[in-house]
Amino acid sequence: MELYSKRSLWSIMDEEQKTTQQSPPCLSMKTHQNFFDHNPKFSPGRPSSASTMQLSPPRSPESPWTLTPLHSSPSPTLLYHCVASLHRREGNVFSIAVSRGIIFTGSESSRVRIWKQPECIERGCLKTSSGEIRAILAYGNMLFTTHKDYKIRIWRMSVSENFQPKKITTLPRNNSFLSFRRTTSQQHKDYISCIAYYHADGLLYTGSWDKTVKVWKVTDKKCIDSFTAHEDNINAIVVNQEDGCLFTSSADGSVKIWRKVFGESSHNLTMTLKLQNNPPVNALALSSLLDSFYLYSGSSDGSINFWEKEKVTGRFNHGGFLHGHRFSVLCLVAIERLIFSGSEDTTIRVWRREEDSNFHDCLAVLEGHRGPVRCLAACLEMEKVVMGLLVYSASLDRTLKVWRVKVFPGEKKANAEETTAMRYDQKMGFREYEMSPVLSPSWVEKKLQDNHLR
Repeated sequence: MELYSKRSLWSIMDEEQKTTQQSPPCLSMKTHQNFFDHNPKFSPGRPSSASTMQLSPPRSPESPWTLTPLHSSPSPTLLYHCVASLHRREGNVFSIAVSRGIIFTGSESSRVRIWKQPECIERGCLKTSSGEIRAILAYGNMLFTTHKDYKIRIWRMSVSENFQPKKITTLPRNNSFLSFRRTTSQQHKDYISCIAYYHADGLLYTGSWDKTVKVWKVTDKKCIDSFTAHEDNINAIVVNQEDGCLFTSSADGSVKIWRKVFGESSHNLTMTLKLQNNPPVNALALSSLLDSFYLYSGSSDGSINFWEKEKVTGRFNHGGFLHGHRFSVLCLVAIERLIFSGSEDTTIRVWRREEDSNFHDCLAVLEGHRGPVRCLAACLEMEKVVMGLLVYSASLDRTLKVWRVKVFPGEKKANAEETTAMRYDQKMGFREYEMSPVLSPSWVEKKLQDNHLR
């Protein structure tokens, strides 16, 4: 069953944020339990102490590492715990970026909060007067932010003790002589939902709800290309740093691949990847390791599709899809062979792709949020025998959480026949995992109303 109509998932979520029934800042567990007592269909069972929402300032909990139940391997391979949980009084966090030991969060408060990892000590904030901040991207000493006025701002960051960010420019730049006229040729005409930066050429890509992609030459501070990429809102955009290939996804249910024309500024469409039933595609992630290259997409039907790039032809072949999330997949992050997926069902799933294989294990389900997980970011702490990561998640329950994850080497599958059967299950979409989402009462009520209207 398709959970959403063709209109953008983000527009539905924005409507939820504007209502007075949004998840309140200090919703008690008793309130949740009263709702589920009268609605047994959605009852998740009694929540454990590890999954209750922390409403206090960031702190490291006393609880030990939690052993995650495995779904396809009898040996433990992943440990995790939540090391910090902060309630955002200023509103929902829309975007997270991590660079050089600094965490940046953008929210509906029109401020970019700055934190130092791993202690999550607040280092200050960037104040703007341009409305909510939809997307953030950090690279080196540069920070890119998108705002409610449909413009992009570029900041120069310093990681010294005296942290003093400085705004470099606003794109598009205002013409002082014609400042009374609104820029029409270069400026987006709706929210800029996603951004990507191609390091080699210094190109900034922005995707918008106006269905267009714009390409900005950062050094020249101007737009060098603009094209209509999809038939509906653009929700995600990523770029392959190895060859400059651009990937876009949309509420129209498609993923498209673009290439810059050699010696020119224009971009050509090289491939369109269609999904079964065309559910809106909310998130994209790229995984590149040695000679393997994978593209992942998260959809509103709860599935994660993936494609493998052929080494010789460069074509992308559909490898299968990962099932486990009950509601929409809203965000994806890929690090080496690990994939983190955040969902409307309030959970974060950790997947691992086998070496020399398309098979993926679901290693863990991180629970603790009380609303849809809207954005994720992750970075490596160590990458020796045991892989250590810090994962940052923000939810529509207005909390920002930090998770420490340790992944141990997995055992090789001894039974080739069993492995083949599991791969077939994954390809056909038969394999699913148990879960008990704990949604806020207002969000469940909203879902019921939307489903009833259809």
